[in-house]
Amino acid sequence: MEDILRPIYQERASQPNTLGVLMIDQRQKASPLTDTFDIVLLIIVKESETPVYIKHYSYEQQKAALHIVSEEKLKEWMLLGTNRKIVEWLFNGKIIFDRNEYISNLKTELRDFPFYGRKIKIGLEFSKLIRRYLDGKAFFENRHYLDAYNHVVHSLHHLARLAVIENGFHPEVTVWNQVKQIEPEIFKLYEELINSEENLEKRLELLFLASEFLIHSRLKIGSEHLISIMAEKDQWSFNELQEQEEVIPYSVDLSVLIEYLSEKNILETVNVETKGHGLYHRYYRVPKKLY
Repeated sequence: MEDILRPIYQERASQPNTLGVLMIDQRQKASPLTDTFDIVLLIIVKESETPVYIKHYSYEQQKAALHIVSEEKLKEWMLLGTNRKIVEWLFNGKIIFDRNEYISNLKTELRDFPFYGRKIKIGLEFSKLIRRYLDGKAFFENRHYLDAYNHVVHSLHHLARLAVIENGFHPEVTVWNQVKQIEPEIFKLYEELINSEENLEKRLELLFLASEFLIHSRLKIGSEHLISIMAEKDQWSFNELQEQEEVIPYSVDLSVLIEYLSEKNILETVNVETKGHGLYHRYYRVPKKLY
């Protein structure tokens, strides 16, 4: 099928806006890596009115997907991890066209995993972890065990991704294979949740206890990105914080994260008087001991 697709990617490669072309083959039947397609063509362009354009093709008994992605959208995916397949595509795809070694440099950047990108990813995963953990705990305490189970599974997944990033790797589609090697303790928790013969209530009770310990052990690294931003001035209103460009990626979970960090004395709350009697504005700051 590659021969059939050649005119498509050759035409794109000839355009000055095209930065690179990758071909990803399906490595196993019904692979999640290629969304069940036999071949994926990834074309990265400098600029595009449509950040992501996708087209599907059929030839005899095979099917292919063409993905045209703007450089800006690609960088967003790489920074935020919102498209997990993209990392594996860049790592494992066959380079068909590479203007000024653009894709080769991207691969080097992914392998090096710059500290700046790692800090934001850790903050993002940690905030999602806290949200899922607290929501799951609330469901558990209200005896909604199936809803609690759903949130615990997600919280363990965020914990797994966090552990992978901490160790300097990008989380892949098959993140549990990575975690089994990197953090077997988290993998064992996941196995116990899925395979234990205990009743669901008991399984959840044990998982929340274990998760509390694992989350607490990551408080410092999980909050580091937010703390580094908040240390830039004495105190912040919530709205000021959520409008910070570097915080926007996890602003949806920011409120829960700030309250959790305040309870753990990682942040301090400051009451500022309003015109209303006994009513205060609530501000947040980093304790001086953390500077």
